Amino acid sequence: MLDIKRLRADFPILGEQVRGLPLIYFDNAATTQKPQVVIDAQSEYYRHSNANVHRASHYLSSRATEAFEQARENVARFIGAASPREIIWTRGATEAINLVAHSYGRSQLRSGDLILVSTLEHHANVVPWQLLAQQIGARLEAIPLLDDGSLDQTAYLQLLQQGPRLVALTHASNALGTLNPVTEMTRAAQAAGARVLIDGAQSTPHLCIDVQALGCDFFVFSGHKVFGPTGIGALWARESLLETMPPWQAGGEMIEHVSFKGTRFAGLPFKFEAGTPNIAGVIGLDAAIGYLQQFDRSALESHEKQLLARALQLCSDIPGFRSVGNAAQRVSLMSFCIDGMHQQDLGLLLDQQGIAVRAGHHCAMPLMQRLGLAGTLRASFAFYNTLAEVEHFAAVLKQIVLEHQAPARSYSSPSEPNPQSALQPSQGALATEPDIGTKALLQRLDACRDWQARYREIMLLGKDLPALHIAQRNDSNRLHGCESHVWLTVDYREGKLWLQMDSDARVIRGLIALLLALFNGKSPQQILDFDLQGLFERLKLMQHLSPSRGNGLKAIVDAIYQHARSRQDSDSRS
Repeated sequence: MLDIKRLRADFPILGEQVRGLPLIYFDNAATTQKPQVVIDAQSEYYRHSNANVHRASHYLSSRATEAFEQARENVARFIGAASPREIIWTRGATEAINLVAHSYGRSQLRSGDLILVSTLEHHANVVPWQLLAQQIGARLEAIPLLDDGSLDQTAYLQLLQQGPRLVALTHASNALGTLNPVTEMTRAAQAAGARVLIDGAQSTPHLCIDVQALGCDFFVFSGHKVFGPTGIGALWARESLLETMPPWQAGGEMIEHVSFKGTRFAGLPFKFEAGTPNIAGVIGLDAAIGYLQQFDRSALESHEKQLLARALQLCSDIPGFRSVGNAAQRVSLMSFCIDGMHQQDLGLLLDQQGIAVRAGHHCAMPLMQRLGLAGTLRASFAFYNTLAEVEHFAAVLKQIVLEHQAPARSYSSPSEPNPQSALQPSQGALATEPDIGTKALLQRLDACRDWQARYREIMLLGKDLPALHIAQRNDSNRLHGCESHVWLTVDYREGKLWLQMDSDARVIRGLIALLLALFNGKSPQQILDFDLQGLFERLKLMQHLSPSRGNGLKAIVDAIYQHARSRQDSDSRS
């Protein structure tokens, strides 16, 4: 019987508070929290064994090297590798995939060869293959997705008839949680003459991995998703394949002999590990694996499945709740949308209650395009999460939805007077001296007793901001750098800038309303002279908005400033 309360005590951060509320951490698919033994292992290395590995005969180097290579042996056992020589240290799954693409792909694939990926893939298992295909003239095709979020196996078998040379598959989707039947898919791919790479970044935290049983040729995973440090991961590949692959990066450690006439490379695994490695990261990953192996992994997985089932059960009663991806086999991850609400708004509102989830496209934009979504909200669970946390999350989410689901007013006809002009100050007002309406707005924001009250005021501004006409919400008017969609049009009349803006996220719409009140009808110089950074600091906008939100706001402001500078430069030349 798992003692979750005792287990949670092993993770110091789980006792933290967020804005005076207990932390509920449901962003485990992005990165997992670290047990004290991992933190201590890295600290102990720096305190007592800090030295470079393999390159010196002194005591500290010997001690560090012993721990470093023992970790390689432990990782080999952890995933069922035949030999530690098959374990290559990388910065994570992404670098491991790039290593295979550059080393195996460049040396073995040719123009016209077919590479298969799936619609479920993280960008890290798409873009390296895209780049390789462009460079060598190979073809890249995607295995289609069924409506339940599982891969179309019939279409997959048909694609295999084209004779692909390499198939790259995620074991578990980071965006939907779908658990792919990679053993069967690997067997079919190899029968068709393909090598198979499995991205295990999302499966390794939840499942016992045996690369021999999976039957694949390459397997990658990241340390920070298995309760270890960031910046460390591993590539496993069959030794026979690694022997034929050329080095990817060059430098120290991966050489046996160097002269100006040529270089003789070191043997496995070192020929793929150029430069000083992340020694502390390796030692921390070893500690994380040791921590995991003290438990019955099937019991941990069973607990995580209970968390997922309870979350789906409770959230299904929330108005407008839609689970995205309902494959029969999945890891403990719930991706969902709420009708009428933007995922970024929901993520920020949950954060206000101490609940950490992920909002956006989850680095799976082709998947979101297939689903017809800009993004989803993702709650991903680990064994240290509790049923009580899930129940609190569902209750808070329901309360948020009931309070904030009312739609914004719509502006439908481009021939009508622009309702956004209601937010335009009088043309005589100075940007450094806001007009009466803008002053009243700023006074309301300043008067809010805390950030939550100020946030509610911003959300109300967003609710009341009239929407741009659909014809203006096009790609040419869209700003990039925001998780949400933001559109901006600028009209320059009689030395003044007139802005129209909109977004599909209410909190961004509220910030837009504030910017319109400050800048509409102002000269370029007035806009550039206004102390916007000081205002943001006074309102604590950047302090409380999430990084993606803050970056989105910065992108909007930068675009306005760019228009102002451009007009100012044009006026000075004329």
